[in-house]
Amino acid sequence: MIPELRKKFNSEFSPQKYNSFLNELNSSLEYPPDFRVAETPVFLPAFLKDDLINACDDILNQLQNDEFKKRSEKAIPNELVISDESTHPEFLQIDFAICENPDGSFIPKLIELQGFPTVYGYQFFLARLFKKHFNIEESYTPLFSSLDEDGYVAELQKTIIGESDPANVILLEIQPDKQKTKIDFSATENLLGITTVCISDIIQKGRKLFYKNNGNTIPIERIYNRVIFDDLKRNDIAFSFNYKDELDVKWISHPNWFFKISKYSLPLLKGTYIPECYFLNELSGFSDDLSNYVLKPLFSFAGHGVEVDINKKILDAIDDPENYILQKKIEYAPVIKTPDENSKVEIRMMFLWNEKPMLVNNLVRMSKGKMMGVDYNKNKTWVGSTLALHSTM
Repeated sequence: MIPELRKKFNSEFSPQKYNSFLNELNSSLEYPPDFRVAETPVFLPAFLKDDLINACDDILNQLQNDEFKKRSEKAIPNELVISDESTHPEFLQIDFAICENPDGSFIPKLIELQGFPTVYGYQFFLARLFKKHFNIEESYTPLFSSLDEDGYVAELQKTIIGESDPANVILLEIQPDKQKTKIDFSATENLLGITTVCISDIIQKGRKLFYKNNGNTIPIERIYNRVIFDDLKRNDIAFSFNYKDELDVKWISHPNWFFKISKYSLPLLKGTYIPECYFLNELSGFSDDLSNYVLKPLFSFAGHGVEVDINKKILDAIDDPENYILQKKIEYAPVIKTPDENSKVEIRMMFLWNEKPMLVNNLVRMSKGKMMGVDYNKNKTWVGSTLALHSTM
């Protein structure tokens, strides 16, 4: 999106450089990425960076008002409410599609948001390798809030480890070695010295939790939570501690925020950067032009269950409309020039939230299909996961 940098990068690109980059990415951590990594970063122009920050500020203001807080309480399924909820999530992501205005300018439009961690460790290593293997100006960075690499890691340490010994902090997940994001678990361990633990291996003694490492039973003080608790119920995962007890642990982020800041939030938000969105059960009737809307289940992850081609018959057949939203479709702009067709962009703005929300990093997905998912981008190149770089000058 910065034409001179895009032209320079594309002219200097070679399959050999890309393969060298992938080879190191695949071997530098315990696991290789279990998803496609795009051939290029995105070069983010100053005006669009400012627009993204303005959009985030607008949404953050709404997330913190009393009306939103009151309505979001209804988002948590009764059987999944957990005690000792924090006043805010320590991790927040806001996803935007890059769209085109009628005058040809670009604008970010909200797609989704979540009060749940994303790949904060992996994105750190990805940026390093892009800069190592490609000729990218030193002043370009994926980081925000004037952070350099050391500052970014320090903020992660503050958020996840706090005042604890890293030995008493775990990354908690369901069968972590089977997750698509397991490369991020390895990256996080590498950066912070914490241990990844499967929820099935947690030991409970009264209000205290423990895990085993090299034969030692170690107390847990803080849980960097990567468990989607709805998945436990859906997949009938066995584990032996009661997460609904009042436990002597600190959740980072607390599991309730997965529901409270989620697709459930979308109909509660309004503004220039926010497409129309409605709870399905609150609509008295359906628009005659359903082709302009997308159907999303509230409680799903990674795009599962999203329907882009809907009609009245599909909507009438839904037994639990309270668990769905209708969101106005937006048109992704094909903004990234590639060797063949242009690519569309979705950018995730990544926050840490301690005293106040701090924008720290980003994640980008590139697509040439109808949607961002793998199934819509088979046999295509210059698509997949990447990041956006912006100038600090």
